[in-house]
Amino acid sequence: MYGRQKSAPGAKALILLTQCGYLLISGYWLIQWDPDQLLATLLVGCLDITFLRLNAMLFMWLPRGIGWAEALGNSLAFGLYYLGFPLFLIFGGGRHLIAVIFGLLLFLIGSSLNTAAELLRKPFKDDPANQGKLYRAGLFRYAIHINYFGDVLWVLGLALLTGNPYALLLPVLLLALFVFSYIPMADRYLAAKYGDDFRTYQRETKELIPFVW
Repeated sequence: MYGRQKSAPGAKALILLTQCGYLLISGYWLIQWDPDQLLATLLVGCLDITFLRLNAMLFMWLPRGIGWAEALGNSLAFGLYYLGFPLFLIFGGGRHLIAVIFGLLLFLIGSSLNTAAELLRKPFKDDPANQGKLYRAGLFRYAIHINYFGDVLWVLGLALLTGNPYALLLPVLLLALFVFSYIPMADRYLAAKYGDDFRTYQRETKELIPFVW
């Protein structure tokens, strides 16, 4: 996952094709459920934004190597978002104005936070003069894994948008995945690569949530 330069043949294509399939299925479900439902329209719009943003990162803004294991894992994980949230809306969802407004706000903030953090770091990483240097500027000055925090926020926003309390399981599971798997694994990689620079960064900076942890 970390440090890979080349993708396995077809790995990125698998991620793209599975996402397209998920969107077609979820769009069909929501239209059949109620073609005039405002929540269905909002959810489809948010999923479309997610699709465009994630694939712009994958293919254009921050292309990197992806192996088959990561491609399969991501494809399955994306199914939880693209198919799970529509199902939560159709079965047990509801229209709660405050939840809808707050959900849309969190979705937009989280999406912007995740994308902006990565794009602000891109010029630093693209500069050969910075090779081997640790990036601590931009939004990453507030948390080591501020991009993951953005992911948690936009997934929480989608959960609130459905109006189904069971949908909150997805952002909770995502948060647990970051805290107990992705963050420890990333920290080990960064510590091995940057040594004392990263350990100093870790002492002085929150892990995931700015000003909290």
